[in-house]
Amino acid sequence: MSAKTYEVRTYGCQMNVHDSERLSGLLEDAGYVRAPEGRAEGEADIVVFNTCAVRENADNRLYGNLGRLAPLKAKRPGMQIAVGGCLAQKDRDTIVRKAPWVDVVFGTHNIGRLPVLLERARVAEEAQVEIAESLEAFPSTLPTRRESAYAAWVSISVGCNNTCTFCIVPALRGKEKDRRPGDILAEVEALVAEGVTEITLLGQNVNAYGSDIGDREAFSKLLRACGSVEGLERVRFTSPHPRDFTDDVIAAMAETPNVMPQLHMPLQSGSDRVLRAMRRSYRQERFLGIIGKVREAMPDAAVSTDIIVGFPGETEEDFEQTLHVVRESRFAQAFTFQYSKRPGTPAADMPDQIPKAVVQERYERLVALQEEISWEENKKQTGRVLEVLVAEGEGRKDGATRRLSGRAPDNRLVHFTRPEEPVRPGDMVTVEVSYAAPHHLLAEGPPKAVRRTRAGDAWERRNAAPAAPSGVMLGLPTVGAPPPEPAPAAGCARD
Repeated sequence: MSAKTYEVRTYGCQMNVHDSERLSGLLEDAGYVRAPEGRAEGEADIVVFNTCAVRENADNRLYGNLGRLAPLKAKRPGMQIAVGGCLAQKDRDTIVRKAPWVDVVFGTHNIGRLPVLLERARVAEEAQVEIAESLEAFPSTLPTRRESAYAAWVSISVGCNNTCTFCIVPALRGKEKDRRPGDILAEVEALVAEGVTEITLLGQNVNAYGSDIGDREAFSKLLRACGSVEGLERVRFTSPHPRDFTDDVIAAMAETPNVMPQLHMPLQSGSDRVLRAMRRSYRQERFLGIIGKVREAMPDAAVSTDIIVGFPGETEEDFEQTLHVVRESRFAQAFTFQYSKRPGTPAADMPDQIPKAVVQERYERLVALQEEISWEENKKQTGRVLEVLVAEGEGRKDGATRRLSGRAPDNRLVHFTRPEEPVRPGDMVTVEVSYAAPHHLLAEGPPKAVRRTRAGDAWERRNAAPAAPSGVMLGLPTVGAPPPEPAPAAGCARD
């Protein structure tokens, strides 16, 4: 009898993406195999929804997807549906009441229980709802099916101690809990031994790392420790908080060669008054001061950000302050969002909710300004020689244009002419930038060098196996456009 197949559908932030790697690993450890790509909806034996709760209509999306599966499940008695993640943590029994064909509901703190709950639901022939109120085991102790052979997420903390009024994540993920540095480095070293050359340190508030273990400089020490891991070529992290971004972190970034010259620094608003209403514990001057210090230490660093437009009570003057910070900061990219109510957050009940038409008009102005700045900043890259990590799945037109795509050290997306010699995802290609667009760079001349890497070897080994995975894209969404379904940076892993 053939093994049962599974499918995991992921919504939301990088933390959810990483959790889904854990869910896939757990299911494969229990004997399931990933359903092949290109199948019709409902053909997988197990469908798992890893949900996000930060959008106002997140539940509508979930129930719409569940509704489409109901008749398919009715035709396949052995099929099972599980719902986990932040929305499951928030809504609990509501999911089974609205969608009684769901077999399992589990929360953010007990993802390791999924295989057991599926089996229990199968035997009992009734839905199993199990929501833990606190973390049962740090997710990194669970089996993992990594989505990329050459790049990996490494979770250093879970939860968040902030109380931003627009964000429900701390209520669903809990208080910050840090991993021991030795455990993190052991995971990093194990990944590098498998062929990974790029890691991204991950946390809801990544640079607050150390608050749970009583060391205010723990994060900068961790960055420096990553610099000593032989074979690790690129280190990134997301997402920091301006409140906790200290000078020792800037120094560690500048002085550790494999920490990339890239920083994602959430702004949310440039108005001190709005920041106060958001309970963001920094002000415009502090934010611009951080950007200035980063640029002084790393002149070539690319800085990206998150911005919310139309927060309750935002005036035209407040919005102009946001535009001012955007002009001063010269962001390479920005995740821009129109404010939407997050049920269960203080902001959802605030007076002076901004009319949709006003929010839309401000949003369009912000996008236009950032688009202009992104293009100007990218044009400065023309003529630069960059070593690009070849990526899988980043360039949608690569097949038609006979080119490849990858990420520069500062995380800019680069499309380049395919070398004459074979090159694999995970390999490094040195190119000269010949053209800049707002959202990518082009290197149209022949590559200057190709460096085959252990990461490329790992990709080749993985794709020689019967079940070849798709790649995880570590890049950022298009400037000004909503990110893939439904991942606002505010209040998620990029808080």
